[in-house]
Amino acid sequence: MSPRNKAHAGTRLRSQAHAFAALGDETRLALVVKLADGQPHSISRLTRCTRLTRQAVTKHLRVLESAGLVRNARAGRESLFEFNPQPILGLREYINLVSDEWDQGLARLRILVER
Repeated sequence: MSPRNKAHAGTRLRSQAHAFAALGDETRLALVVKLADGQPHSISRLTRCTRLTRQAVTKHLRVLESAGLVRNARAGRESLFEFNPQPILGLREYINLVSDEWDQGLARLRILVER
């Protein structure tokens, strides 16, 4: 692997790790679920029917935004947040890769055990 490809792979892994970490929090995961409806949401709309303050939601949204999972757009004086599915697709690719590697490893183990 060339140094450039290694650097790209390292950047990609860090990005995926950052997305996994962001989704590892129950509150942030719940926010992503709300935002995944395809509609932009204001902070006040996201705090409805929760015990969270606007400040807490804002803090969680900033973490999701830094992981690339959420985009922020201004509409007048209001910030609207939208879900960005791209990082999830990258996570899915990674999980499929790891799953395939496990399947291959287990198949090799099965061959050894059944001999």
